[in-house]
This record gives sequence, C-alpha cells and structure tokens, in this order.
Amino acid sequence: MAAYEEKKEELEALGASIYAVSVDSLEHAGEVAAKGLTFPVAYGATKEDADSIGAWWSEDRGGYIQPTEFLLGRGGVVLGAMYASGPVGRMAADEAIRLITNRERRRLEQAAG
Repeated sequence: MAAYEEKKEELEALGASIYAVSVDSLEHAGEVAAKGLTFPVAYGATKEDADSIGAWWSEDRGGYIQPTEFLLGRGGVVLGAMYASGPVGRMAADEAIRLITNRERRRLEQAAG
C-alpha cells in the first residue's frame, strides 16, 4: 500500500482513486492507515465479501482474503484484475499507471479516429 501512496498524486492526475479493504478490525486498519496512508482503508471484510468478488480466502491465521486487486474504468468497468492465492501476485502501482495511461491513449485515439 505504501507504493500506491507514493504514486497517489500521479494516479490522481490520471483521474484514478485508490481504496483498500482489509479483514482487520477498525483499530488495526486505523493503525495501518496511520503509517502514512491518505486513501480510504475499509475494514472488517468477511469470507462472504471475498466470495462475492471471487477472491481466494485462506482459512489459516483466523481467515483472510488473499490479495485481490481491481482496476476499474469509467462506469465501473473492470479494466484489470489480479487474484492471488499466496503472497505473490500483486499489481504494482507503476503497472496500474501504465495500464491507465495506455488505456486512456487508446480511448483518445479511437475518439479522434
């Protein structure tokens, strides 16, 4: 999440917003956010929430959602998604920026053409 915080201004310049969701309690999510995050961090995600988005749910350590990321376009259209079943498989902030930039360039080219 720190990498997204570092790139927040660049993402906002592209019209993007950042949100995080965690299984953590309000208190723990607040502690994480207090480490310098300025975007919303939701808390209390459940297995039902994971199931509703197709995320992998791990039962160990009390249960938690494996990293699941969505890049949404105008109108909520999913432009990209990453589903992990372990600690590998996260979309880097730079990758999100490239995807948004390329998508926007193609959209403008189609509108002009």
